[in-house]
Amino acid sequence: MKPSIEILSQEQIHRVLDDAHLLLTKVGIRVQSVEARALLYIAGAEVNKSNDIVHIPDKVVDAALKRTPSTFYLHDRLGKPTIQYGGDNVHFDPGSSGVHILDPNTLEHRPSLTSDLVRVVKVAEMLSQYDAQSTALVCNEVPKTISDLYRLYVVLMLSKKPIVTGSFSIKNLDVMIEMLALFSGGRRELAEKPQAVFDVCPTPPLIWSEFGAQNLLDLARAGVPAEMVSMPLAGVAAPVTLLGSITQHAAESLAGIAIHQAANAGAPIVWGGAPAIFDMRKGETPFGAIETAMINAACAQVGKALNLPTHGYLGASDSKVIDAQSGMESSTTALVGALAGINMISGAGMLDFLACQSPEKLVLDSESITSAKRLLNGITDFQGNILTTFYDDFDFKSDFLKKRITRELFMSEQSLPTDVINRDSLRGWQAGGSLDAFQRARERTKQLLKDYRRPELDKKLESELNKLVSTLAKKAALKQLPALD
Repeated sequence: MKPSIEILSQEQIHRVLDDAHLLLTKVGIRVQSVEARALLYIAGAEVNKSNDIVHIPDKVVDAALKRTPSTFYLHDRLGKPTIQYGGDNVHFDPGSSGVHILDPNTLEHRPSLTSDLVRVVKVAEMLSQYDAQSTALVCNEVPKTISDLYRLYVVLMLSKKPIVTGSFSIKNLDVMIEMLALFSGGRRELAEKPQAVFDVCPTPPLIWSEFGAQNLLDLARAGVPAEMVSMPLAGVAAPVTLLGSITQHAAESLAGIAIHQAANAGAPIVWGGAPAIFDMRKGETPFGAIETAMINAACAQVGKALNLPTHGYLGASDSKVIDAQSGMESSTTALVGALAGINMISGAGMLDFLACQSPEKLVLDSESITSAKRLLNGITDFQGNILTTFYDDFDFKSDFLKKRITRELFMSEQSLPTDVINRDSLRGWQAGGSLDAFQRARERTKQLLKDYRRPELDKKLESELNKLVSTLAKKAALKQLPALD
């Protein structure tokens, strides 16, 4: 049996979808892309030319849903399928687009640089718990006009894993697709074996901007998976009720699917999101709150009811340092996401309402992920007379450690943590320096960085990628790309 949780009843799911359809038909959705509005009109939607509001009838949404794939694979740099979106498959990647890094020595938050992104990518590459890389940090010394494609460049140079990324502009998306196509053998091959999924965000409440809608269209035509990241903020940019935010998420996502499939029927797209509540006392968006986790899990449950691949933003903390709050919030929300069967769970390593990233927290979060994945494996029901085997030659003594079957099975029955998790005696812990969890994570991070080896890339492809990005960097007034070593 695989353990799971369901936040919504079947009746509530039906109500969410009915109300989402009602929003799309009665209230409508603002679509700021002329091309997207035209495609929706052709599909049968009602377009109000005076205010960009589109009313999308059920038949248009239903037709789009029927064309949307229920599953697809992401491939690594060698073309091997390694991540399956769809069903209850659960994967994790680091949180994306942090603008600060937590200095592990001073515990200060400072603007992130290329060297910081390099550390995060290397650590994530060394940890098997992270099934995918992300473009985890903004490199603040790089011009904003090329920031998105530059982050992808860093990951491509240092990692073989599939990538969760995203474009900050319309024009750079095409360049980023071209960068990925270099490692696939061409754009057609990239569509057949995609190596990355691109986050695309509607603007709450009920808006698909020109940028977001155009990204949907371009990704659909390229056959590269799009991951919608609807972000209803309960009480501010969405109804304060959790169910109201879930419904708005569904309406924005259904509209996104209608736009996406109108451009290329059958292109892969993910029912994703980063919804959150709003703390009325502090004016902040707590991603470590249990209600935020509940909304994410419920949104994914609605997506699963539509037989769609899913994504959610969990495993992050609102704490400013790696402390008890950080561990509690990160492990709790990651576990909720895993039990909800969310296909890709983003957020690991992140602090301060997703503003700050930390390699040391990635290391600690990987231990939580190990525990979550062990829970998902459930309890094995061994067949046959295995129970009686434990009692062969039994003389009512605690001698199970001596038995061969114990040695054979304990590694599959237990997930053993690294030394980051201390299970030593008090005396042993003191002999080891009396280090707390953060200090142990900091030491393991240093070791992972020391053990990291850059993947071997085709020199010709590496040269082409360098040439492409260097040319764009010079146009953006960056004379030389920052070193990656």
